[in-house]
Amino acid sequence: MDVVEDPFNSSGHHFTRRKRVIFGTMKFLLLAILASGHWAAASDSTYPNRPSESIPLDTIPLHLIEASRLVALPLHCLKTEFPNKLNQVLGSAEEIGIPSVLHPAFYGCFDWHSSVHGHWMLVALLRRFPELPESEQITDQLRQSITDAHIQGELDYFLRTSETSFERTYGWAWLLRLSLELQQWNTPLGDELARRLEPLTRLIVQRYQEYLPRLVYPIRSGEHPNTAFGLSHAWDYASFTRDSLFLEVIETHAFRFFAQDRNAPLSWEPSGYDFLSPCLEEANLMRRVMPEEMFRPWLREFLPGMRDPAFTMPVGEVRDRTDGKLVHLDGLNFSRAWCLYELSRALPEYGHLRKVADDHIANSLPRITDGSYAGEHWLASFASYALTTAYPVKQ
Repeated sequence: MDVVEDPFNSSGHHFTRRKRVIFGTMKFLLLAILASGHWAAASDSTYPNRPSESIPLDTIPLHLIEASRLVALPLHCLKTEFPNKLNQVLGSAEEIGIPSVLHPAFYGCFDWHSSVHGHWMLVALLRRFPELPESEQITDQLRQSITDAHIQGELDYFLRTSETSFERTYGWAWLLRLSLELQQWNTPLGDELARRLEPLTRLIVQRYQEYLPRLVYPIRSGEHPNTAFGLSHAWDYASFTRDSLFLEVIETHAFRFFAQDRNAPLSWEPSGYDFLSPCLEEANLMRRVMPEEMFRPWLREFLPGMRDPAFTMPVGEVRDRTDGKLVHLDGLNFSRAWCLYELSRALPEYGHLRKVADDHIANSLPRITDGSYAGEHWLASFASYALTTAYPVKQ
């Protein structure tokens, strides 16, 4: 597969970038009067990986065989209703139900967001490899899941008065990523599925716009609520769809939350259950919203050691992959990788980060099909997102 620049998955730049340079600079100067966020330092990995368990770096590129291996996981779990974690807030006894009734489109893969990004993964890999042996299974699954009736059922659940914060903002982000991928597919089926998903997509956009002004402080955790992760996916969607109002809301609050951050404590990462890097997700968001001439000095001050060609990061270590929380660290390795790939492309002086990203993928990619549902229900999506970021394709 040709390795070429994807304007939305790699650089994230869009037609509005030049128009926003002056506004962004003014916004940056205005926010400079706000109090700075404080960060500090220290730590190291205690349990190094055994090199023999890692795959050779020259076998990492995404290809048909690897894509076929990965799609087997969501094809299996998207119809697996139990075990299931509903994350449900009950307004009354009548609101209790089984997953497939509560979430007719996205009930499998243990939880709602994993089902959503499992569907995203099927579209993303089929879009890149239409010759996949599983292509018919994939299209059948997509048609069965994303129907008008099923999306109306999902909408009904989101509109419950007890569920206004359901899947905020992690699941929201993946839903927008799924919609974006469908729109980029450029096939009659992609167009049809995007249309069916549109009512839920519009609601998610509305909820972002209502929520962000109320969020006083960003959420910097390495798990689902991470603000920078959610805004990154929302920005990609808004940029591609040319939703200037949504884009402006995202950028305004990204600057408010993060523009004054300095000296991020990258050595404090990861926490025990992280599957996202708070520091790298933030840097990758600001890469999107800042013009390059603003982002370059910001990144130097935010992660001052990362420009050094000798920069490295110990990979996240997992001691028990049957534990649903501990296996998060495999996801961290993939999410670090996608951030590092994008940062390495954004600025030439950070090109050495690609090797660091490769090391992270090489550590965890062989382990996502180990037979434990704790990781299998979601890790293939993270691996796919990292690989499609590493090897983007033309729209």
